[in-house]
Order: sequence, then structure tokens, then C-alpha cells
Amino acid sequence: MLSASQRILSVLRAIPKGKVAGYGQVAALAGNPRGARQVARLLHSLSEKEKLPWHRVINSAGRISLPMDGPGALQRRLLLRERVEVDATGKVAARHRWKPG
Repeated sequence: MLSASQRILSVLRAIPKGKVAGYGQVAALAGNPRGARQVARLLHSLSEKEKLPWHRVINSAGRISLPMDGPGALQRRLLLRERVEVDATGKVAARHRWKPG
């Protein structure tokens, strides 16, 4: 049986290019609808080591959570490379939200 962390990592890896998911959405798909903070902690601690698509995770308001004058700008660039529409303030166009099968 997979641990909660392993289920979250599995969901994160499943987010397709060109799509984004919210922290809470990832947590709910992993079986813990109240685990958004755990998703954030895992992304922070394991993104580089596990090569996670951290840039595809946004907040519940449909925005990049990171400061746009720093790491949020990198996240925006990575999303734009995947043809995800993101405005200068970090708002992601709703049509890019991931809706798994």
C-alpha cells in the first residue's frame, strides 16, 4: 500500500504538459482532500531530487503562489513554454486546469 506522500508524488507526476492543478486538487486526488499543505511541503523538499513538475501546481485562485519578482517568474516562463496562458500577474487561464479522466 502506498503512503500518503507516495500517492501525492504519483498524482504530481501525472499532471500532463500544458495543464495545471491546484495544491488542494492534487491532495484530493491522492486521497487527502485537506492535504494541500502536505503537497506544498513535498514540492518544496522533493521537486529537484524527484524531478517533479512543480511548475504545474498553482493555488486555488488559479494563480502562481510564488512571488512574481522571483521564483514565480521562473514558474511563469516554464508554463509559457508548455503553452499555458499565464498573465503577468500569475493568473492562469482556466482552460488549462487539469481534469483527470
